[in-house]
Amino acid sequence: MSVLVYTENWDGRFKKSTYELVSYAKAIATELKLPLVALSIGNVSEAEFSKLELYGADKLVLVNTEKLHTFVAQAYTHTVYQVAKAENASVLLFNNNYTGRSLAPRLSVKLNAGTATGVVKLPASYAPFIVRKSIYTGKAFADVELLSAVKILTLNQNSFEIRENATGAKVEVREVEVLDKHLAAMPTKVEKASGKMNLTDAEIVISGGRGLKGPENWGMVEELADLLGAGTACSRPVADSEWRPHHEHVGQTGKVVRPNLYIAIGISGAIQHLAGVNSSKVLVAINNDPEAPFFEAADYGIVGDAFAVVPKIIDAVKAMKASH
Repeated sequence: MSVLVYTENWDGRFKKSTYELVSYAKAIATELKLPLVALSIGNVSEAEFSKLELYGADKLVLVNTEKLHTFVAQAYTHTVYQVAKAENASVLLFNNNYTGRSLAPRLSVKLNAGTATGVVKLPASYAPFIVRKSIYTGKAFADVELLSAVKILTLNQNSFEIRENATGAKVEVREVEVLDKHLAAMPTKVEKASGKMNLTDAEIVISGGRGLKGPENWGMVEELADLLGAGTACSRPVADSEWRPHHEHVGQTGKVVRPNLYIAIGISGAIQHLAGVNSSKVLVAINNDPEAPFFEAADYGIVGDAFAVVPKIIDAVKAMKASH
């Protein structure tokens, strides 16, 4: 038996969340005394893929065919299934993102596997297998027991530390036959959002709301984000008003983010917005309304005019950087 971790690559590169997931998978594999098999699909170089042995992968399986140059749920499900069967995987792990949430339920059916999505910790117990997951858009947690022989987990971002654990594993390129029926829903065009940073990967997010009064005032948000190496985001009314692009919209109907630090500037904190950000490790609210709902959820709050507060924060960050 083995533990199988699916390592998604973006244009042939891995992100921090991948190393976090492999570290998490290694901890489970070590506890179960099983080898950890890392699988990647698509156009990733063997040199890039080899990096995963640094985080505990005992075997590196690469499936790279022309038919799998872009993500197709049915084709990728079939490929992961074939590798899982070949490796006799008893635990499969994915990131809790679009890809992981597409593959996990399909594989659950094919493998007759119990599934826990949005996992936030290592299992509290392995016999029985009990794991903690996020529920109610991050407002609560549930301890779930998986009774099936094969188990599938998807891990929330920023839920586990990256651990180096080199194994010296080598890349094994493997062929998997993909049939036309698996490619029935092939995308004909993929448009990628432009921007300095993918919001879901950002460690820090600076977000603005209607309190900024208009798109012409976004310069201070971008300046603070540049100083902190952060991503920029916005509330839904801002995106709907076309002050900012829709791919920056975070909330229940937009992107769900889990950065280490989320700073909300001029955002009242409607429940739909909080649902997309309340898994952040630290929430900071800046608002001139002391009754703004965001203050109830925030770890830190500043009651004041954003046009006076944010420039002072920018000056303080610049001074701190200059002193180092």
